[in-house]
Amino acid sequence: MTGSEETLSFRLAYVPGVTPTKWVRIWNERLPGIPLELVATPPAEAYDVLRDGGADAGFVRLPADRTFFSAIPLYTETTVVVVPKDHLFTAADEVSLEDLADEVVLHPLDDTLGWERPPGQPAFERPATTADAIELVAAGIGLLVVPQSLARLHHRKDLKYRTLTDAPQSQVALAWPEERTTDQVEDFIGIVRGRTVNSSRGRTQAPAPAQSKSKQPAKAGARQKPAARKPVGKGTRSPRGGSGAPKGAKRGKPRR
Repeated sequence: MTGSEETLSFRLAYVPGVTPTKWVRIWNERLPGIPLELVATPPAEAYDVLRDGGADAGFVRLPADRTFFSAIPLYTETTVVVVPKDHLFTAADEVSLEDLADEVVLHPLDDTLGWERPPGQPAFERPATTADAIELVAAGIGLLVVPQSLARLHHRKDLKYRTLTDAPQSQVALAWPEERTTDQVEDFIGIVRGRTVNSSRGRTQAPAPAQSKSKQPAKAGARQKPAARKPVGKGTRSPRGGSGAPKGAKRGKPRR
């Protein structure tokens, strides 16, 4: 298959908790000839997938290695604590880290908050994934602190979550290998940044050719330049009905 016959595509990685639906819809509307493939990626593997070429760009959680990746921060998530539905914390709207001091708090291996020291009392062992930790919370083994999107992703009727006021927060970004900033990556950056189809940096439409000055139609409402008036010549009547004689000329004496 030659280069001109090759079908272009765009692979977009995303970590749990991120919902790329809106951006994918806009891509399909603007670039229907370039298929977009979604690549679901565990948080710990997202940057390796991008580095190894498994995706062209991805929605990841910061921090990123800025010596290799370009990244556009998008939003910062609220941090929550997930508890059984009959837990005392469900009576409050917010919970503080100090409130967790005597609680067993699970710290899964795929944690996305980057704690210097996790809050509460450590569990006997660390769960492998956030999904495993959710199961342990439902079993009454401990509590779990996660970004709000992950609490929603793993929603269960027997669990509740409350805002944790003074905890670290997770920041979501669009990232890609800087040396592989392709045309498709630029197109997707434009979509994420909210650029319109007619944006000066967009590639989906070419600018209309400029008209030459000689062929440009007159603008509506523009005044036409008045034509120059013909000068009044010698011997002609003046506009006010005068004789038209030169100023200072002598008149003949009237006959008696």
